[in-house]
Amino acid sequence: MAKATMTNNYLQIVPNDFVKLFVDLYSKQKEFSKLPAIMLWGQPGVGKSQAVHEAGRRLGEMLGKKVNTTVASLLMMSPIDLRGIPTKATNDKGEDIARWLEPEIFHMDDSDNVINILFLDEISAAPPSVQASAYQICLDRRVGEHHFPKNCIVIAAGNRTTDKAVAYKMPKPLGNRMTHFEMVPSVEDWKKWAYNNNIDSRIIAFINYDNRYLCRFDPQNDEVAFATPRSWELVNSYLQLDKEHAFEKYFSCVAGTVGLGVAQEFRAYVNVYEKLPDFKSIATGVRKECQKNIQNKPDVMFALATMISSRCVSLANKVDVTNKESVAKLDTIITNCVRFINTIEKKEYVTLFAKDMFGSLNDSTRALFVNNSECSDLIMEIGENFL
Repeated sequence: MAKATMTNNYLQIVPNDFVKLFVDLYSKQKEFSKLPAIMLWGQPGVGKSQAVHEAGRRLGEMLGKKVNTTVASLLMMSPIDLRGIPTKATNDKGEDIARWLEPEIFHMDDSDNVINILFLDEISAAPPSVQASAYQICLDRRVGEHHFPKNCIVIAAGNRTTDKAVAYKMPKPLGNRMTHFEMVPSVEDWKKWAYNNNIDSRIIAFINYDNRYLCRFDPQNDEVAFATPRSWELVNSYLQLDKEHAFEKYFSCVAGTVGLGVAQEFRAYVNVYEKLPDFKSIATGVRKECQKNIQNKPDVMFALATMISSRCVSLANKVDVTNKESVAKLDTIITNCVRFINTIEKKEYVTLFAKDMFGSLNDSTRALFVNNSECSDLIMEIGENFL
């Protein structure tokens, strides 16, 4: 699952592969404390925190259990926040002793139908004294006398010291208590997430057209606005405010999120995107063919293929698979869209449409597409290019 690319002496992994690996590991081990804590390294904005939350959600769905994720932002904590506050108590002999009150973040439900995830975020930004307090958490699942239940999973994440972020070198004893990965961005991996999280299709199409714009992080410069998976999600929040006019209305916000240069390139692409055929005319079968005069324009074709696949995935995610009428309507839309796509002469765009669409569907909705005769024929025609 992890990419065979080495950084220092551990492997890189993309967010979706981490989610799959996480679910596979913890679905097979009932006593979570028997597995080592996981440490996710990575540049700012790559999606470490989001991947942890998504992994927990998927594990909960698979096991049919409630997931409680506790985020402990170690950058803002002191050792006493982890250990608790001392209070006067009496032992069995009636002698005065000090006992430490358990911090609220460590008060976990040990029920069999619950999964607890303790997410030690920004661990590399925490002062050495706080990192030292995490030794016991990562290895023994306890802090002092406070023991975590067997249904507790410990994950840590942080930026690298080379990222020009607030980061301290991790002590070797702490590092030796964990399994390490470096999370890296991947366009193909990000698109699967974007299609299923209502990211504006113009953003997906732009990054599809030029992969460089997914992540422009450079620790060597001092820019504070730059493109990352996280900042594109922030841009999406502006575009959702007013889908018809939001881009120009909030262009300054877009520029202040991904940087002026990237925002200007995106603006030029949006102008291309807005000249595309109307999706409704394609879905209803009114527009049956892709016009010849745009088929030699890569920017337009990337935008068109992404727009159609994005809308198909969005509709599929909303359909009630138990409702025959809804399924029949979706089947008609799929048929019309695939017939339109098949009129494109350059098969690279047909393949792009198919790979993006099928790669982003869940199992239940994917079956609806596979059972569609036009789709199944398309898969057979594309063959190896589809994989």
